[in-house]
Amino acid sequence: VQLVESGGAEVEPGETLRLSCSASGFTFEDYTMAWSRRNPEKGFEYIAQINGRGGFIHYAEFARDRFIISRDNAKNMLYLQMNNLKPEDTGLYTCAREDQGVWVWGQGTQVTVSS
Repeated sequence: VQLVESGGAEVEPGETLRLSCSASGFTFEDYTMAWSRRNPEKGFEYIAQINGRGGFIHYAEFARDRFIISRDNAKNMLYLQMNNLKPEDTGLYTCAREDQGVWVWGQGTQVTVSS
């Protein structure tokens, strides 16, 4: 299993970023995928998850209005669209695969929001 995140950057408040997660080593469409983030102040925060076919999506409360999780099973890609970014969104963003309650995480991509 390999998960490689990309798309992180340093941006100003109010800007938009789209993160990508490239998956390999498993049948991507068979697994629920998720995004999370980590920063020194808040620690680990779950963001959102999407099931294999994309028919079920769940967001953390803080992400519901500004973030959009999606996937392209033909390309083995997971995405996170982040709108109207705020300084508190700063963190290391990682994608994960869920398998019977066990999550496998990637290395992450850094997002920094500051003016």
